[in-house]
Amino acid sequence: MFSESVVVITGSANGIGKEVARQYAEQGATLILVDRDHDGLAKMVKQLRKQTEVAEYCIDLQNVSAITETVEKIEKNFRKIDILINNAGISRFQSPYELSENEWDEIIGTNLKGSFFMARECAKVMKKHGGGKIINLSSTRALMSEPGGEAYGASKGGLLALTHSLAISLGSDHIQVNCISPGWIHTGDYEELSTQDHQQHPSGRVGKPSDIARACLFLTNPNNDFITGENIVIDGGMTRK
Repeated sequence: MFSESVVVITGSANGIGKEVARQYAEQGATLILVDRDHDGLAKMVKQLRKQTEVAEYCIDLQNVSAITETVEKIEKNFRKIDILINNAGISRFQSPYELSENEWDEIIGTNLKGSFFMARECAKVMKKHGGGKIINLSSTRALMSEPGGEAYGASKGGLLALTHSLAISLGSDHIQVNCISPGWIHTGDYEELSTQDHQQHPSGRVGKPSDIARACLFLTNPNNDFITGENIVIDGGMTRK
């Protein structure tokens, strides 16, 4: 289904982004992997080149000039961008009494500012070729909190608002923008989780990166052009609980 698609995935060297990239590769998409983890990117490219065409760009998403230059290179080398998955993000939980200005700026700059400028630059390319799809990865921390999550929660809450704002602004250019808010998605050894970890979820289990990847495939399905401005919470029912 995605064999003709050029898919840009930020934060694709580890965690959820890694699995999202793997599943698009299985569908034959041309992958553009963006991350600041050089070694992680190299490993992903080595793995995925056996399945599909892959390119890597190692940048810090706080740097707007780097984003602009990278998207220009992608357009030059691949001619178009069909899908952007804004997955890159960092978290730090710290008392609001102790959170420094630099720490605040790093989290907001990476999670929110970086996502906006990546979306804007990719949208410029999408517009030239008749449209595209953008997914922002937020978090249930945009909807519910635990102590010390001010910067992270603010950045992810901002992504919810950014999603519906972009959906309205870019709709006339045939660009759909949606959001996914994961809950507990375990990116380590699934076997290390306890029975209690699983049973606290109404779904009966903790989430996996593949749960998020499948949602990305659904939202970016070429036939799904009527879904835009939405946020899908994928948390095993924990927010409702």
